[in-house]
Amino acid sequence: MKTFVILISGRGSNMQAVLDAALPGRCAAVISNRPQAAGLAWAAARGVATVVVDHRRFPDRADFDAALAAEIDKHAPDLVILAGFMRVLGDDFVRRFAGRLLNVHPSLLPAFPGLHTHAAVLAAGVKIHGATVHFVTPCLDAGPIVIQAAVPVLADDSAEVLAARVLAQEHVIYVTAVRWFLEGRLTLVDGRVRVAGESAAAAVLLSPGLG
Repeated sequence: MKTFVILISGRGSNMQAVLDAALPGRCAAVISNRPQAAGLAWAAARGVATVVVDHRRFPDRADFDAALAAEIDKHAPDLVILAGFMRVLGDDFVRRFAGRLLNVHPSLLPAFPGLHTHAAVLAAGVKIHGATVHFVTPCLDAGPIVIQAAVPVLADDSAEVLAARVLAQEHVIYVTAVRWFLEGRLTLVDGRVRVAGESAAAAVLLSPGLG
């Protein structure tokens, strides 16, 4: 059975979705860079090992990345899942876990990378928003795309309302992407993801109001 580690910084709602799902794998640990992260207690209550690697205890990002990587390596995971992990990881860290480091981003990449995507979408007048699960590469929010979900942007949306609509789809597609990985169905070919046994359409989900 394949194993995975989940990295969080807060409540970890995507972590909760993954751990609540019936997946063909085992969570070896939940690791946070913040001792007060609410997700740690949630995971521990469900019998999952939890670890804190506090970024404030390290003089720079490189030292923190090295300590985090060493902790991850103790669990020898097949997959590392970023679930609201609010630290930019350095190139050496990303390369160390290349091909087994997943992230979910709240936009339809490559559009709107970085932070504050919901406010940016509203300001731009975009009519369709969404979320993307992708493999992490040294270039921020630019790794190979595994699966996306699209949601409508409504005329009376606030950033908070739109964020909640997107988050609901994040939970769905992240569980799907993790399942595909654990089942050995994801392959990287020339910088693009292929999903064994799935049509291209299966990698795009449309929420109610679209399609």
